[in-house]
Amino acid sequence: MKFDLHLHTNRHSPDSVTDPFDLLRSARRAGLDGVVLTEHDYWWPDDELAELRAFAPDLVILSGMEVTGRGGDVLVYGISDPSPFFRGIGWVDLVSEVHTQGGAAVAAHPNRWGQPFERLLAETVVELDGIEVLSNNMDDELREKAADLLVRYPHFAQLGNSDSHDPSTVGCCYTDFAAEIRTATDLVAAIRGRKGVARVNERCG
Repeated sequence: MKFDLHLHTNRHSPDSVTDPFDLLRSARRAGLDGVVLTEHDYWWPDDELAELRAFAPDLVILSGMEVTGRGGDVLVYGISDPSPFFRGIGWVDLVSEVHTQGGAAVAAHPNRWGQPFERLLAETVVELDGIEVLSNNMDDELREKAADLLVRYPHFAQLGNSDSHDPSTVGCCYTDFAAEIRTATDLVAAIRGRKGVARVNERCG
């Protein structure tokens, strides 16, 4: 199943211009099977997700969150209580809480903006579940570094995502899962089981 797991809308991320319903239309055009909404430090509540699911019953629509951690941004999936995840939370506490709640934690766009990603891994000894290796906001150099990280840290799951803030980029990069994903629990199992392969959508070049 093809998922874009890093998406922002203008409803809950001030740096996005994407209407949530336009996002879903773009997801269909991109050939996606599902999307995960990952606003900055915000978790979509069930009632708002229900509105989107009624509009696009053909898509799997889940909530995630891009947490602004002290070491860098971390994508969080499959949690039950977003309240412990505040801006500036340290990676160790962040990932520990994600795992306590049965979720998965994935580093967003590693090494972007000069982030010393490997030094942070060594200093924190944090047990991330995976990393983004492809993103619309990662250039060739960052993608090469991420691919190298997968070789040196083979336990990391690989994710491809758009990190979209504009309808035109939804699904430009995505994760192709060799698994059936209908729920957040399914998604966490697929990430932890390294069932996904990061891909670039041909329509985006």
